[in-house]
Amino acid sequence: MHPNLALDRPRSAGAKCVGSPRVLVAAAALSLAVHLAMTLWPVALPTDPDSPPLQATITEMPPPPTPTAVAAAPARAKPRPRRAAPLPAPVSVPVVAAEPEPETIAPTPDALAAGPELPPEPPQLAVTEPAAAPASTLDTTLPPRVDLVYKAFFGTQGFLIGEAVYRFEHADNQYRIATVGEARGLAALLLRGQGRLESRGTITAQGLQPHEFNVERGSAERRETALFDWETGMVTLHDAKTEALDLPTYDPLAIMWQFYFSPPTESRFGFAVATTRRVARYLFTREGSDRIAWSGGELETERWHRGSEDGKTEALVWLAPSLHYLPVKMRVSNTDRGTVEALLDSIRVDQKLARQ
Repeated sequence: MHPNLALDRPRSAGAKCVGSPRVLVAAAALSLAVHLAMTLWPVALPTDPDSPPLQATITEMPPPPTPTAVAAAPARAKPRPRRAAPLPAPVSVPVVAAEPEPETIAPTPDALAAGPELPPEPPQLAVTEPAAAPASTLDTTLPPRVDLVYKAFFGTQGFLIGEAVYRFEHADNQYRIATVGEARGLAALLLRGQGRLESRGTITAQGLQPHEFNVERGSAERRETALFDWETGMVTLHDAKTEALDLPTYDPLAIMWQFYFSPPTESRFGFAVATTRRVARYLFTREGSDRIAWSGGELETERWHRGSEDGKTEALVWLAPSLHYLPVKMRVSNTDRGTVEALLDSIRVDQKLARQ
């Protein structure tokens, strides 16, 4: 609830009472929470017959795949003509004296009886057996499809407002992250429609490099797109607005998986996040460590603080080193809208690659 909103204004004589101030406050707060949750934690994936839901649940994450080398594309610019290389200077060749001819042996009776002289035997080389290759402790890598399922809460007191499911798919160094948000339960009475989010890009040695980020707000007619052009260093936002790309820059979905592919090596660093409407810059700082309980038990986590340059948005993210730095818990605070938390509930993969 916005602090400047007055609840005790006098009603006019013709006004009808539609509910007590406490009910109105609760309804407004719930609407506010759902609006923020729809922006950050969408709820369910769409039903797709070609993309069956993932049923198997794991409590350990395999290591990320290693990006394969890709041949560089030919340069677009016309190559400059090369200058003729100067002729090399003449090289003096040393004169090598001819080797003396071997001394001939006279065919005496003793020489004939001894026979021809045999060449010396080569030295014997010690033969060693090749060392056996060490056995791999984990012969699996990231499955082609992974669902991260979070439970979303309004505030810090555990007021459940739904689930958030993020599906990560990858093949040939390309990735896709997709999710759909829909209000559920009492929240559905205050907010209608769905919100679809999608990120596509490339998996590099430095992590994820987004190429396209899409937001669908309720219907296909309200679709917005951000396009990343890393060659020109520009990102095109909604309504053809452009901004410069600073390294590194992610979108809201790519940043969730970035530290899985490239764990943080410093305790303080900056990055930018581009949505379809603006580019915000953040400072990421490690504050300490906490143990977080989830459905798979307890995890030792690193607590990171994320603050925006404008000071309007504050966030805490708990990364789990044992899960290759996936976010186990997230808390986003906004001075105008409220606070939303998300807690990892399960990790789902394809059945054939699950390790129970």
